[in-house]
Amino acid sequence: MESVIIKDKKFEVSITASAISQRVKELGAKLNEDLKNTRPIFVSVLNGSFLFAADLFREIKMDAEITFIRVSSYEGTQSTGSVKSVVGIKESLEGRTVVIIEDIVDTGDTAVYLINELKKQNPKQVLFASLLLKPDALKHPVKIDYVGFEVPNDFLVGYGLDYDGLGRNLKDIYTLA
Repeated sequence: MESVIIKDKKFEVSITASAISQRVKELGAKLNEDLKNTRPIFVSVLNGSFLFAADLFREIKMDAEITFIRVSSYEGTQSTGSVKSVVGIKESLEGRTVVIIEDIVDTGDTAVYLINELKKQNPKQVLFASLLLKPDALKHPVKIDYVGFEVPNDFLVGYGLDYDGLGRNLKDIYTLA
């Protein structure tokens, strides 16, 4: 099994780039089907979702917009338990179909925060797409409409996910060994 060392920790491949690519295509096809006859706005949560958002957005075959928001709840390998918005949305969401794009949902803190914040702008609907979901880590009953992969409650890096800012550029997703 392929492994990498990032800073002081060893990580092993858990999801290959080809599996990610295939699943992103499937999620894009499902979004195209579910959102036909709409003009959705995709909200990518930085920094982690930027690769997933770019790949997913390229699969969208309708008129659509994308914007970015930055929130954070991690330091090192642990969630801090608090969510802080850094950059807001300038586009009007009123009456729009909004699709939040996240790299990973673990506790659900960020997902609940984002859904509640975006609903304040009176969108038609708010949907949630996450590449990864850690069901065993969820603290909140949050509905994730589009899930790439369910994963164990392990620390992951690669494909946008980082360890202290490093590892986002890896094509595969790796699990802490």
